[in-house]
Amino acid sequence: MQKRIIYHIVFWIAYVLFKSYLQFDFARDTISVSMLLTVIAAQAAFLLVKLPLVYTLFFIIDKYLARQWNISKTILGITGLLVASLALFMPIKQWLVLGVIYGVDASLQETLSLSSILATIFILGFVCSIAVAIKLVRSGMRQGRIQQEMVKRKLETELQFLKAQINPHFFFNTLNNIYALSRKKSDETPAVIMKLSKLFRFILYEAQKKSISIGAEIQVVENYIELEKIRYNDKLKIIFNQSIDIETQLVAPLILLPFVENAFKHGASESRFNSYIHIDLKVDQGSLYFTCANSKAEELVKSDSEKIGLGNIRRQLELLYPDHVLEISNTSVEFKVLLKLNLNN
Repeated sequence: MQKRIIYHIVFWIAYVLFKSYLQFDFARDTISVSMLLTVIAAQAAFLLVKLPLVYTLFFIIDKYLARQWNISKTILGITGLLVASLALFMPIKQWLVLGVIYGVDASLQETLSLSSILATIFILGFVCSIAVAIKLVRSGMRQGRIQQEMVKRKLETELQFLKAQINPHFFFNTLNNIYALSRKKSDETPAVIMKLSKLFRFILYEAQKKSISIGAEIQVVENYIELEKIRYNDKLKIIFNQSIDIETQLVAPLILLPFVENAFKHGASESRFNSYIHIDLKVDQGSLYFTCANSKAEELVKSDSEKIGLGNIRRQLELLYPDHVLEISNTSVEFKVLLKLNLNN
């Protein structure tokens, strides 16, 4: 509010100085300080009419834009406002400006002449036009910022919703692994719980950030793979190739893990024979190349949970990396994902 008041004060000071500047013919007039102050005082006196005129006009426009006033009421209000301002402007010009400030004995008949009235209407219309134009421009810019903020908040809410859908699925799979180990009374159970604790910490804190380092994202993927290895032992062959030029390169959190999770759940877990998961990740000069291929049973039908998981990650990619490339190959024996991201965009 304070900044807005300052803007208005600056506008009226600039307006008075500009109108004062127009009063002089610099080619002929010899301008003194006293003459300049007199002209400024005269223009400031006219603000007694122009200030109420402009801000009342703003009130009428706001009522119309808010649809509280119809067009007829708005036109009637503006007409009445102009007539009242014109009636107030004439005596101020006659007695205060001409008589007191300039010391000119002007006739009332000349002040009320048609040409003088038309000139006054033009002056009042000029200041109204400038003020309303500035108001409408600023109002349009403000509405644009509000629209952008609303879109931003909507997208952020949607992203959080998508992550919330993926995370329970992720923890469900991991808890199943721990349950299987506890049934066997495996000595590896404490280590697995510790890894799960680290993943919990990542989901609670790091995953809420807009971006993390690619090194942190890889660590999450590796922790998940280690948890799954305990479950499958030698039944599953896992290869994870990495080529990272800068491990501090930023990436959206949990952008790779859903594909790896999908490979385990709908590839390895459904295969009755020796299966494989091959993961290749390369980050070079801000470009990410990721492939994840897994074996699958020949007659495996895609489940609803798989469709939801891939649908979620597709939507996240659309929101976070609009120019991404995602290709999915689904044959009778292999499911493969190819992802390309521009991490600098």
